[in-house]
Amino acid sequence: MQSRTPSVRVHVLGPVRLEVDDVTVRLTPLTARLLLRLVAADGEAVTARRLYRDVWQQTVELPHQGLRNRNEVQKRILELRRAFDRAGPGTGDRIVRTGRLPTAHGAESTYRLDLSVEELDSTQFTRLVGDALHAAPASAVRLLADALRLWHGRPLAEVADEEFAAAPVRRLTQLRETALRELIAGHTALGRYDLALPVAERTARERPDDPEAAAVLARLNARLRERHGDELLRHTLRGLRVDVVVLRGDLFEQEDANLVVGFCDTFDTFPDDVVISRESVQGQLVDRLFEGRYRLLDDRLRRGLKGFTPLATESVRAKRRGRRTRFPIGTAVAVPAGRRKVFALAYSRLGNDLRARSAPADLRLSLDCLWPAVARHGLFKPVAIPLIGAGLSRIVQLDRTQLLLLIVETFTRSLRQDPAVSPELRIVIRADELERTDLSAVEAFLRSADGQGPALPPTAAG
Repeated sequence: MQSRTPSVRVHVLGPVRLEVDDVTVRLTPLTARLLLRLVAADGEAVTARRLYRDVWQQTVELPHQGLRNRNEVQKRILELRRAFDRAGPGTGDRIVRTGRLPTAHGAESTYRLDLSVEELDSTQFTRLVGDALHAAPASAVRLLADALRLWHGRPLAEVADEEFAAAPVRRLTQLRETALRELIAGHTALGRYDLALPVAERTARERPDDPEAAAVLARLNARLRERHGDELLRHTLRGLRVDVVVLRGDLFEQEDANLVVGFCDTFDTFPDDVVISRESVQGQLVDRLFEGRYRLLDDRLRRGLKGFTPLATESVRAKRRGRRTRFPIGTAVAVPAGRRKVFALAYSRLGNDLRARSAPADLRLSLDCLWPAVARHGLFKPVAIPLIGAGLSRIVQLDRTQLLLLIVETFTRSLRQDPAVSPELRIVIRADELERTDLSAVEAFLRSADGQGPALPPTAAG
């Protein structure tokens, strides 16, 4: 059962503000100071004499001024009650309580505030932080986040330097520091270093001379670097729960992901440094996933290619080395490799002179054919792909950034037809390719894809 939103709301965590039924009520400066003085009393009764001294900042009490001073206080009390009465008749009397205090000179009027936890933001803040200190991490994080959302600046800002406000201002400020520290600890306990980091950065900015704040920030940065390792960019596509990741590393070390390996249209496999270079991704595929047994890879490719119609078959005279059956550009074969699959993708043509050639349009067509195959055969695993087109296929019309954008753009566009292509596209870049790749362009494109759906990046060839 949800609690009803209070009709009265007093804000003192920042500039003072009174809201009645979500409408801000304007108070005169003296009445606002009077309200803050009563808030600072924390529910205790304050005499009219003391209120006048603190609110009107009286330094010397002149003879025969007492009655006039009490009248001034009563006028402001009446104004404050009328403001509260906008929430309904009698609300002002319920909140601003009048009492009598016996003294040697007779009874003296006193006033105190009676606001509920929901009606005063500083009280709600205190309650939320207190509850969080005894809660499990997930609940504590929620409570602390709710508490810190109430904070809009220095507490009791208009009177923060007054003597009567010193204790509550100090208490609330220290409580906020505790809340920030505990929020960092809660996010850390839950493994959410990315959420803890901005809180730690804010704390370090606000307290530049605090060595502990600087140390916490340094530890979080170190943990994030350790967690991300060689991860260079990660972007979660809004509403799709699909991540696009760029990392520096080795394609074949992505053991939790299916792999994409580019092939020529004849799907040659023998790394003899004539048809297939041993240093190419294809050559490494044979050595690292098939232990050099290219015939095993060849056999699995043949089985997968039975579902595709060849384009042509070269004669022995025309093509003396390598396989001679040609398949269409864009043919994507899912080859089993242990507990994952390798998507062998034909994106280049191997000429009879044994040189591989491709063009931007060939690469786009191939990638457009790849993603439906990944959706069909990938069992919703992450898919890792190298910077395809940057090697011996010689797509010289596109630089590294444009190749990367083309991979990302075709993948995000495929999500329009099938949002379940893969939970993560992982583009693996070699260290020597990184210096010639502008990842800020990729990040900008992904942000635009969030805002208006996947669109063609301006640098990618059509």
